[in-house]
Amino acid sequence: MDLRKLRLDEPSTNSMFSDEREAYERDYARLIQSPAFRRMQGKSQVFGAGTGDYYRTRLTHSLEVSQIAREVARRLGGQYPWLSKGEHPGLVIDPAVVECAALAHDLGHPPFGHRGEDVLNRLLQEECGLPYEGNAQNFRILMFLEKRAGSGSGLDLTASVLLAINKYPGSLDDPGRVKGVYASEWAGIDELRQRWQMPPGAPTLEAQLMDLCDDIAYSTHDIEDGIRAGKISMNRSFFEDHRLIRDVVQEIIADDGNHAFGWESVDIPTMVKQVLETYLAQWESIYISCEREASRTRREMKARWVSTFVGRIGIIDDPDHGWKRVTFVRDGVQDFGLLRTMEILKKLAWVTLVKDFRVQRLQMRSEIRLRGLWESFIQPESGRLIIPADWMANYERHKDHWSWPRFIADYISGMTDTYAEKVYAELYTSHSGTIYEMD
Repeated sequence: MDLRKLRLDEPSTNSMFSDEREAYERDYARLIQSPAFRRMQGKSQVFGAGTGDYYRTRLTHSLEVSQIAREVARRLGGQYPWLSKGEHPGLVIDPAVVECAALAHDLGHPPFGHRGEDVLNRLLQEECGLPYEGNAQNFRILMFLEKRAGSGSGLDLTASVLLAINKYPGSLDDPGRVKGVYASEWAGIDELRQRWQMPPGAPTLEAQLMDLCDDIAYSTHDIEDGIRAGKISMNRSFFEDHRLIRDVVQEIIADDGNHAFGWESVDIPTMVKQVLETYLAQWESIYISCEREASRTRREMKARWVSTFVGRIGIIDDPDHGWKRVTFVRDGVQDFGLLRTMEILKKLAWVTLVKDFRVQRLQMRSEIRLRGLWESFIQPESGRLIIPADWMANYERHKDHWSWPRFIADYISGMTDTYAEKVYAELYTSHSGTIYEMD
């Protein structure tokens, strides 16, 4: 049996199907034809979905990550011939698998971006001590909530794709873990990892590549959107503002996920200034070559930085896990300088876009909306009267293994930004549309 193409709910990968598609082609089709994938077009990336026809949504972001990841996977296959030998199922990089993982990596994000995730987590914790986490919700969608023909639960993806989405291998029930997989889905993921004989805590190479390409997209594409929106001003007074530099430095220091980037070996404020100076100088040079056309300059800047990052992706030994690591590589060792540069650009996007006081006002409004929806649904006696019949029927089938608070979190998290606003308006404002609108 090919462990990479194993499906948890299908004993055989071929006997149940008459079509001639490859296993990963079926995974791709199941993903892009799923309602959860379509709904990403209405979920915020940075700016609220519907803010304008230029800015990225979760859907366009995921498509861009998948394009980057697939091309890098193809290049790495030629650069490292041992990848094709398949000596271990987790030490393989298949472009089709990485593409599927990238398409699915943000399915679990609720409406209203990261603020929505934080709010749902607080509400669930307050109600019954359960967590809500976007990465974990990915697997709840893929392995339980989504439906496909012939299956009453989940999309039943291959082991390769499921483990390529699993950036944080572990159960959220483990003490101290803040990112991972809910216990209800971790049993299946852990079974696959054990069958693959994966080292504890180590993601597959495909998961690592997908995660790194996600960071590349975030640090380049979101900045492009920020420049277009006027939140990032491409002039010296903006980039040399001591408050901007201070805020970026503070975000780096406060991020617990930054400990592996070797920040202790550099003067952080100095490096932040250098990266911002380099970025602005590059903009000024490209702006001249693009005949002072801002839109062309934005696209060229994005393309050059993406090219810089993806050109340095390689694979090195990971002695901590007895495994391999996908990272930026220079002269055969990890390129910490480029990793830190990417992190500075990510923090630039964060402090100028997400931390902007106008964005914070919108996010506060989003929190009010989500809390209002939660309060309307959380009492089973009244909540079941205002939830769609298909959701209630599914709950009745699975209620022995599906608590009501988790059910409500699943329902709300599946909403797009616009639909969440619509339902809130029906419940709390005088403008409620018509009963003939289709949910």
